Amino acid sequence: MTDIDDAITAAHRDEWARVVAALARRFGDLDIAEESAAEAFAVAVTRWPQDGVPPNPGAWLTTTANRKAIDRIRRESKRDDKHKEAQLLSDDDPPEPLGVIDDERLRLIFTCCHPALSMETRVALTLRMVGGLTVPEIARAFLAQESAVGQRITRAKAKIKAARIPYRVPSAEDLPTRVAGVLGVLFLVFNEGYLATGSDTDPVRQDLTNEAIRLTRLIRGLLPEDGEVAGLLALMLITDARRTARISASGELVSLDEQDRGSWDTGLIAEGHQLVRERLATGMPPGRYQILAAIGAVHTSARDVRDTDWTQIVALYNQLARLDPSPIVILNRAIAVAELDGPEVALAAVDAIGDKLAGYHAYHATRADLLRRLGRSKESRDAYDQAIELAGNTAETAYLTRRRDQLSV
Repeated sequence: MTDIDDAITAAHRDEWARVVAALARRFGDLDIAEESAAEAFAVAVTRWPQDGVPPNPGAWLTTTANRKAIDRIRRESKRDDKHKEAQLLSDDDPPEPLGVIDDERLRLIFTCCHPALSMETRVALTLRMVGGLTVPEIARAFLAQESAVGQRITRAKAKIKAARIPYRVPSAEDLPTRVAGVLGVLFLVFNEGYLATGSDTDPVRQDLTNEAIRLTRLIRGLLPEDGEVAGLLALMLITDARRTARISASGELVSLDEQDRGSWDTGLIAEGHQLVRERLATGMPPGRYQILAAIGAVHTSARDVRDTDWTQIVALYNQLARLDPSPIVILNRAIAVAELDGPEVALAAVDAIGDKLAGYHAYHATRADLLRRLGRSKESRDAYDQAIELAGNTAETAYLTRRRDQLSV
């Protein structure tokens, strides 16, 4: 990869959401914002190798995207009068007040998470508009078909346009009603960064994990008393603390029990643990993210995997399952149950949800491991094959392939 390629990649990582947000604010149309931003990056790919990287890539991209948007509006609305066109060209309106949110990208997230949209639609739209994730990446996060996700995003933008949902600064009163959707988005962005999709993608996209943590910190500043905001931040910090230990030098995923715990980031773990303790001290019933953070805290409290308090982890999963009895929670609980009650008990729980998670690689990977531990090698191999076929992360694929090839048959 050349220096120019690196510069374009960095600009996409750092500026995509900012450019889209600026255009959405100015033109009030998410289609125009997204497509004009994409055109600006396409121009950069052809121009920067010849002209060099501009001193301020973000400003260059925003200016180019603005021109593309105006060209598009001119083409599509020749019916409009010249006065409107002149207004678009001059843009002499004073900057919109920033309100309670002074981060352009965070403002766009709250806008995409409008209550008029379903929760799934809010998440998909925000991942596309703010995270810059592709439709296949979003489909993986949802465990859904790409065509369905693409249609969902298209319909969401059409609904926003038809309903004239304004791109405006959320008020302080808007925040509590929209925060659940925003946290859902940030959690999925973080997960996509932590286990990135695609054969040409790094197995870990630190840009996404860092951005998710940064934005969650901003929300924590806006809503310091919200337990789920604190819980999600703690969960991200505790998870991200293990990042450097998760991928081997050869690019293979390293499972939790095989990680070098001495390489975990103790600063992030300490900050995450402190947030968990703060929430426990309130005596308030914990939500989903707080329980997940507590599970992460138990894992990272053990100096050796043999010291892990599996009884406490299973108890926390029981608590989580009462709030969120989803098949994925049941699957993760079964992994902990295997350590406490043995793989046979866990396998029965996993098999009971097979029809709901047939397209989820982690289901087959978990089943493969339990079958391996029970000595049922042929069935384990078949399950590994299914997991490998469905896995989209290169490091995970390498790990699963090695485990399969170590089987006796």
